[in-house]
Amino acid sequence: MLDIRRIRANTQEVKDALKKRGGDYPLDRILELDEERRQLIVQVEAKKANQNAVSKEIPKLKKEGKDVAPILEEMKGLSDEIADLDTKVKAIDEEIKETLLGIPNTPAPEVAEGTDDSDNVEMRKFGTPTEFTFEPKAHWDLGVDLDILDFERATKISGTRFSVFKGLGGRLERSIVNFMLDLHTFDQDYIEVATPVLVNRNSMIGTGQLPKFEQDMFHVPSKDFFLAPTAEVPVTNLHRDEILDYKDLPINYTAYTPCFRQEAGSAGRDTRGLIRNHQFDKVELVKFANPKDSFEQLERLTGDAEEVLKLLEIPYRVVMLCTGDLGFSSTKTYDIEVWMPSYGRYVEISSCSNFIDYQARRGNMRYRNEEGKVEYLHTLNGSGLAVGRTFAAILENYQNEDGTIRVPKVLQKYMGVEVIEKK
Repeated sequence: MLDIRRIRANTQEVKDALKKRGGDYPLDRILELDEERRQLIVQVEAKKANQNAVSKEIPKLKKEGKDVAPILEEMKGLSDEIADLDTKVKAIDEEIKETLLGIPNTPAPEVAEGTDDSDNVEMRKFGTPTEFTFEPKAHWDLGVDLDILDFERATKISGTRFSVFKGLGGRLERSIVNFMLDLHTFDQDYIEVATPVLVNRNSMIGTGQLPKFEQDMFHVPSKDFFLAPTAEVPVTNLHRDEILDYKDLPINYTAYTPCFRQEAGSAGRDTRGLIRNHQFDKVELVKFANPKDSFEQLERLTGDAEEVLKLLEIPYRVVMLCTGDLGFSSTKTYDIEVWMPSYGRYVEISSCSNFIDYQARRGNMRYRNEEGKVEYLHTLNGSGLAVGRTFAAILENYQNEDGTIRVPKVLQKYMGVEVIEKK
């Protein structure tokens, strides 16, 4: 959520920044409400000051034997007026908050202006696209032929865009998760947490999924819970309504969770295989950072996620998202895109974002700085990586002509085999 003081003091700067996103946002309405609220507060304070002054006089008047009934009646009317004004202020506060919740974060100055992913800026590449001496297959065909993926039975159980991992497929998925968690906790100084995947409405508001993207979420009406669309939600909310100490920052967490998304508006996109399922697994990285170095922490976070693909020896590239492709809550995002032979292009496998104080304001996440002042901290998160897409990338990039799959060296100790073949 944007700081209303920033909107008030730097209106044009905020308007110009949001204009780069291509939307129309009601900043003028917020400023009108803010001005009305401040005028009401002045009236309330004046009436309360009058009320306090008269209240101090009443005991003296009583002691002098004077009739205070008219004054008490006047004070009752004043109390009613104050209550009425307080109600109006509360209503305005609620409207300001609801309006602010619908306004995205402003992009960082270095984020390129653009309309969609075609305007994203390539930052670097690792490796070169995998070449084959034979016609490579897509991961959905490889997985079915090896009997390690079963889409038909998943559809029978739940519907389209679900998957069953079977035999060595189940072991490969589990191996990817364990490898990532071991890397992040043993080598990269993240604290592993296991969190609920059912989250409440306040948690979804805190990270920015609600209210704007409710149609993309799986909702459990009986409890007003949501199935977590990413571990970002429960992990970031670990410190909602808390004040941390600057000495403890940054705090780095990693978590494995199943994730759930309706994929509303994605009809016809990536309908086959593991790229865009309703249920998928992720290992997430979350940072709570000091505002002084949060952009440096973003570079570290992205590097930590990249290390997964480097160790797996799978080609990838890193792009900085343009304003038109930037997530709602993010001020700057790097996407890591893995090479997928079946697509003949790079496909997103991780998004690493700095939200600066946007989520912190929504979730009231603060820290006490070196001077003892309480301020909003900065939050960051990234996938380290999406497990299903990593699974798919391994199948496609490590396939042999006979349809078997070589197991990446770093996964062999988890898998217990060097090659995946049909039993």
